[in-house]
Amino acid sequence: MPDTASSALPRQVADAHVDDLVELDPITGTYLGVRTSAGLLPDLSPAGQEQLAALARETLRRLDAAERLPGAAGDAERRCARLLRERLTAELAVHEAEEGLRAVGNLRSPAHSVRMAFTVMPTATEDDWAAVAERLRAVPAALEGYRSSLELGLKRGLLGGPRATATFIGQLTEWSGGIHGGRGWFEAFAADGPAVLGAELETAAHGATEAVRALRDWMREVYAPGVEGAPDTVGRERYARWSRYFNGTDFDLDEAYAYGWDEYHRLLGEMRTEADKILPDSDPWEALAHLDVHGTHIEGVEEVRLYLQGLMDEAIDALDGTHFELAERVRRVESRIAPPGGAAAPYYTGPSEDFSRPGRTWLPVDGETRWPVYDLVSTWYHEGVPGHHLQLAQWVHVADQLSRYQATVGGVSANAEGWALYAERLMDELGFLPDPERRLGYLDAQMMRACRVIVDIGMHLELEIPAHSPFRPGERWTPELGQEFFRRHTGRPDTFVESELTRYLSTPAQAIGYKLGERAWLLGRENARKARGAAFDAKKWHMAALSQGPLGLDDLVDELSRL
Repeated sequence: MPDTASSALPRQVADAHVDDLVELDPITGTYLGVRTSAGLLPDLSPAGQEQLAALARETLRRLDAAERLPGAAGDAERRCARLLRERLTAELAVHEAEEGLRAVGNLRSPAHSVRMAFTVMPTATEDDWAAVAERLRAVPAALEGYRSSLELGLKRGLLGGPRATATFIGQLTEWSGGIHGGRGWFEAFAADGPAVLGAELETAAHGATEAVRALRDWMREVYAPGVEGAPDTVGRERYARWSRYFNGTDFDLDEAYAYGWDEYHRLLGEMRTEADKILPDSDPWEALAHLDVHGTHIEGVEEVRLYLQGLMDEAIDALDGTHFELAERVRRVESRIAPPGGAAAPYYTGPSEDFSRPGRTWLPVDGETRWPVYDLVSTWYHEGVPGHHLQLAQWVHVADQLSRYQATVGGVSANAEGWALYAERLMDELGFLPDPERRLGYLDAQMMRACRVIVDIGMHLELEIPAHSPFRPGERWTPELGQEFFRRHTGRPDTFVESELTRYLSTPAQAIGYKLGERAWLLGRENARKARGAAFDAKKWHMAALSQGPLGLDDLVDELSRL
């Protein structure tokens, strides 16, 4: 990295960091749409992890100098500098605790990142597919680097959780062709390539599949026995570190746990009211079970994809010009079916920097062909419009006013998830959930996020279940109790519940950011409304809020309150 610290302002330092990060992490480059990243994969070994940490340390050194320059005092420079320092400091804390040596999970792991990189690669031309073949050939080395990190973790007693390990082994088995050794995920992906590259793609994909099988076998024969008996939970110290990483703040975890219970009781009352309109004298989950059979449904995989596309298109048409002011390229978002072998929850991927790849929502189908509408509508307001898509695409759209770092890689999970949960509530406030069926589905989704706060904090910190709980008051949380509680308080199937609990155990403190992030967004809006009185303009506030870029929750409320 050239030493330009004597003249670079914080936003320039941040943008230089992105350039250097893409060199070390071509997967990030692919998400940004950097063509030179397409055929490459990162070094996932301990040495590769240390290179990323060294970059973070060097960037912080340069930021120290940049913040002393006269031009660093403006709001744009100050906001970028605060974000960059907070994010890199949180990342280094995770690295220095050697969390990367036990990165096993069902949703976030280096192996998941490798696989998902292929789903956002361009595939329109022969050159695109040649890059796919090159990246497929890089899979074995990348997975071997990841294995070497886990192996070092085993030697140092830094162990992934047994439950996450078992789930991950099952996913690797599916990616490699299932228990009967059929066509693997990479081979299925490569089969869509052009005939002229068919043999090259087939050979490269076969090598990638064999690498997945080799990792699966090592995980099953070496890693799983090595972590047998290890705790699935992380304890207060590790949890607090991860909470800072995902949320950009140091929560009072006991207060957050109490807030989760407050929301639980509030939502339970609202759910009972809506449930009684659907099935008199039923509890909410009996009413949801009734809707699973007798409610409005979408039949067929392609039909549900088209339905979700229409839902987002309708939301854009209704909200643009009234509650938002959207650029034409932000109005474009695609509904997709998720590739098999991942977690059960829907998700969103943002646009490339030039918008040649639009933002996309992804629905895992897991063999399903019939979906209740109550479970789709609010979820797609969260994942698509006005949720993740409007925020993350707007950041990219206003990148010239922010910094490349803010617009792309500098996100804070709780900021984004809090906005998306706020977006669900906004659509309820605006009357887009007019019938009990859709509104009960929305409240069920809100309840799930309140239960996440309770269960995620409760399990990892082994907290006591309070006396006012209708569920096992006075007992202490365990993963088994967490799964039982979650199953009782959601209308979703057991496969989803199991996937969620594994997610909480292997990605501690990420799931609490939805409800606690929403609280920050609501407080910021209320403060701004009180400050401006009759002059408060919701459309202007929304667009200013979405255009300020990511912030940790330490800073979010203050910044939102000023808008």
